[in-house]
Amino acid sequence: MIERARVLGHQPCSRRTALRMLGAWGACLGGVGASFRTVRALDQDEPRPADWQVTLGDPQTFVWDMGVEVAAGAGAARGLTATFPVPIDWPEQSVEVMDERVGDDLRLVMRDFDEQARLATVRIPRIEPGQTRRAVVRLRVRKSWLEAPSDPSSLTLPERVPAGLRGYLQPSPYIESDDRVIRELAEEVIDESLPAWDRVEAIYSWVRENIAYEFDERIHSCRAALAAKKGDCEELSSLFIALCRVGGIPARAVWIPGHTYPEFLLESPQGEMLWFPCQAAGEAHDFGRMPEWKPILQKGDRFRVPGQREPQRYLAPTLAAQDAAAAPSLKWVLEQVLNDDGSPAQ
Repeated sequence: MIERARVLGHQPCSRRTALRMLGAWGACLGGVGASFRTVRALDQDEPRPADWQVTLGDPQTFVWDMGVEVAAGAGAARGLTATFPVPIDWPEQSVEVMDERVGDDLRLVMRDFDEQARLATVRIPRIEPGQTRRAVVRLRVRKSWLEAPSDPSSLTLPERVPAGLRGYLQPSPYIESDDRVIRELAEEVIDESLPAWDRVEAIYSWVRENIAYEFDERIHSCRAALAAKKGDCEELSSLFIALCRVGGIPARAVWIPGHTYPEFLLESPQGEMLWFPCQAAGEAHDFGRMPEWKPILQKGDRFRVPGQREPQRYLAPTLAAQDAAAAPSLKWVLEQVLNDDGSPAQ
């Protein structure tokens, strides 16, 4: 029994815990192997993408509920604050808030994090023993697949990385790009004589060929995954990102329900900074393309979160209470409601 008047610290709901909540979606590889795709037809007056650009496929639209459920324990609790991530717009995704489904006495506000993610905060004045409070945002998510450039040979490593993107060259939680072993490996793997696209693809292929896929409830650093020669989508993505960063290639993690994949940054002939995705885990060699319908929850792997002393790998749901006779529990709600054709999701 937790003593009354004791302040409960933030209780993060980790992605590993969330994976257990998402059994219907699968862990790490769910949805990656979809067998159909359509490249979006261009309007007559629409400029054709350059050979070095990704191509957007025909979008599909889905309805999702995202939020939290907070359940009281054996005793009451008051002054509760819960947080959860909410998707934002990206070139391959647009998000519309359809409805906020919260109780009359609950307050919900949203905050953006450096154009990488959005965090919703829910204030719950009081919760009685055995009571459950639910706060959900209903979203309409329009999502496209990304197809790789037809000719990426003119892409180069960024000559000068903009200040706002330099963090993607630095170490972050579980991505130890400053580790001696990682740096020595990068010297072996990265062939600077190759064109930029081929150089990054060589890193991608090395990770997939040398690190066996094995799902684990616990998250491990890329250094640990390298030592063990195994990891799941998080570890494979982290090692790819770390090696890219050592080689001067900005890279970051992308988070979707039940899965993680990396993106890397290259420069176009016109000096544009362009992000390209790849599937570090999975059977298909999806390099520079992303055949994925699930919504992007956030991009990035180093977040400064209120209430947390250290940078966080991702924005995970959290729960804190000012006063609780017994610890309340937190459940992350990630539920697809409707398919693209309007039928109920299974």
